[in-house]
Amino acid sequence: LVQLMESGGGSVQAGGSLRLSCSLSGDLFSGNYVGWFRQRLGKEREGVAYTYTYGGHPVYADNVKGRFTISLDSSKTTLYLKMDSIVPEDTAMYVCAAEPVVAHPLRPDEYTFWGQGTQVTVSS
Repeated sequence: LVQLMESGGGSVQAGGSLRLSCSLSGDLFSGNYVGWFRQRLGKEREGVAYTYTYGGHPVYADNVKGRFTISLDSSKTTLYLKMDSIVPEDTAMYVCAAEPVVAHPLRPDEYTFWGQGTQVTVSS
């Protein structure tokens, strides 16, 4: 069982930057896929980026590649999403998730443990 709690959302102008945080607690001794997802108004939840707590290369959705960076702190208890060159289409509720084993880590339906989300609103 893993608990997650996001913070760091808010309002930002297009072209700006924002860093989201996700606090991880609970059963972290086994490896977990940890990822960021978002849900835009009227859209289905979509994968943004993921990484693995025991290492490995981060993977990004095409529409954020080169602009967003996912990372873990050294204690592996905080997951970050650094968002740069933000565009209005990035406006969404951002949610972090964790799962020990997944086949397709950018697919939201493969994750069991979710945070509550943090809203990001981008103005043009």
